[in-house]
Amino acid sequence: MISLPAAYGLLGQALVCGALAALPGFGIFRVRIALAATAVSLLVGIAPIMLAVFGPPSITLLGLALCHLAGRLPAGGATKPVLLIAGSGGALALAAAGWLPGDLCALGYQPWPLLAALLPLGLVLAWQGRTAWLLILAAALFAYAGGLFDNLWGALLDPLLIMLAGGALLRAGLFRRRRKS
Repeated sequence: MISLPAAYGLLGQALVCGALAALPGFGIFRVRIALAATAVSLLVGIAPIMLAVFGPPSITLLGLALCHLAGRLPAGGATKPVLLIAGSGGALALAAAGWLPGDLCALGYQPWPLLAALLPLGLVLAWQGRTAWLLILAAALFAYAGGLFDNLWGALLDPLLIMLAGGALLRAGLFRRRRKS
């Protein structure tokens, strides 16, 4: 019998594969390609390999993948959330390397300080009417409270999400540079 975290990891990575396959925008075939990529990633073994390399997807990545597959990406500009994701991931990496004082990853195991920091973020999201981002944040908190993740950071961020956010920032910077030239 497969455990709930293992099943979540496999199915989550399969959905992320489907969403990544549908990124180029294949028009009316986008949904079919995403569904086929999701199934093929489970059958061929891409999802288990992604699970082994990146670990289970965060609720944030899974929520964004589901929004993409549904054709309803969160509104309100992507630069600020991408900066927040990449900045948080960078801070976690710097703290893990010992270049920042303290252990940021340990905050996820004793989440009250992190929850206190997320409260203003949730209030700002509610104030600005960013329902999709607020639902993704709430789902991450529920997944952590339900025991799906041991660390709150794992519910909010994962290496693949941070890499995709960094790639999106790099791409946006390159397009800005081309427009100025």
